[in-house]
Amino acid sequence: MKPALVIIDIQNDYFPGGKMELEGSPEASLQAAKLLASFRAKRLPLVHIQHVSNRPGASFFLPDTEGVNIHANVAPHAGETIVQKNFPNSFRGTKLLEHLRAVGADHLVIAGMMTHMCVDATTRAAFDLGFSCSLVHDACATRALVFGEQRVPAAQVHAAFVAALAGLYAKVQSAAAVAAEF
Repeated sequence: MKPALVIIDIQNDYFPGGKMELEGSPEASLQAAKLLASFRAKRLPLVHIQHVSNRPGASFFLPDTEGVNIHANVAPHAGETIVQKNFPNSFRGTKLLEHLRAVGADHLVIAGMMTHMCVDATTRAAFDLGFSCSLVHDACATRALVFGEQRVPAAQVHAAFVAALAGLYAKVQSAAAVAAEF
């Protein structure tokens, strides 16, 4: 198994004071930072995914703003791969698949934000493209959602999406377990 770390959208707008603050973003980013340090130390492939909004009416991840920047806790080092995307699925309209194949990765370790949107879309797409995946549950964050009159707390949104991905789409693990395994 040749793993690659994929860190999705851990960007400033998702943090306190940002335009789309998520619950638990600082804590999740620190867990992702541990993974990043482990992959760097072992010289394993890693990719930073950065969402840049280009749709009319977008209110966050706007080009040329501080909010679009990758958060300092997981900031790329010189020479590390950064893939910019415009859709929830990190493979759509990007060179991510080409890059992962070029480095020989067949197993993706996935962390990032938002669990119910870009993390979910990317994990499902990775599985469909033939990758095995580890989803790092404590290195992901999301927000509360509303359906009709029902407010679904962020912790429940996160748990529901992680549970839906567990098994078929990904092996769900903690950052500590993944760092020890790879």
